Amino acid sequence: MSAGVFSEHGLFVCFEGGEGAGKSTQSRLLRDWLVERGQTVLLTFEPGDTGVGKELRRIVLDPATGELSDRTEALLYAADKAEHVDHVVLPALDRGEVVITDRYVDSTLAYQGAGRTLDVAEVEAVARWATGDLRPHLTVVLDLAPEAGLGRFDERDRIEGQSLEFHQRVRQGFLDLAAADPDHYVVLDARAPIDVISTAIRARLEPLLEHR
Repeated sequence: MSAGVFSEHGLFVCFEGGEGAGKSTQSRLLRDWLVERGQTVLLTFEPGDTGVGKELRRIVLDPATGELSDRTEALLYAADKAEHVDHVVLPALDRGEVVITDRYVDSTLAYQGAGRTLDVAEVEAVARWATGDLRPHLTVVLDLAPEAGLGRFDERDRIEGQSLEFHQRVRQGFLDLAAADPDHYVVLDARAPIDVISTAIRARLEPLLEHR
């Protein structure tokens, strides 16, 4: 795989991790902090933050969908990412904004690759092609044992309802991705207090903001 493409205009930040790790909370806190500092920020998510993506999200997450081929599932997620990058992420980066996304390519590699036990390299080739190989400047992995994260849900969607072993493979998938590229990742214990996590994220982001 290539080293990837990094936007020369905006700043691209991604939150990754398993279910119930607090990605949405930390994404919003980071957005608010950046806005206070005078940054123009776009907060977005995958799957589903485009018109097409909403339909794809319904298909892949609704328990009523039932069983899908693992490859079909991976391709549906890749289609969502293609729409998301072309119509949401890239335009904002080209405007020089900070883009914060709740999930991106790593989720596909962890869930459809490691979780579904598909060939991760093959899944990555599809996902990178779908996104034009656009990479985040920083990916924040909020690490949490699946037993803890899944316990936070009264009802589970199609992915949340997978086996504990599936979610354990997903967790390890995220950790492996972070370990392979420490310059672009920070791994934080999702069990820590919310303010401790947000402070650590800001500290890691500060140098990137200074060099914009």
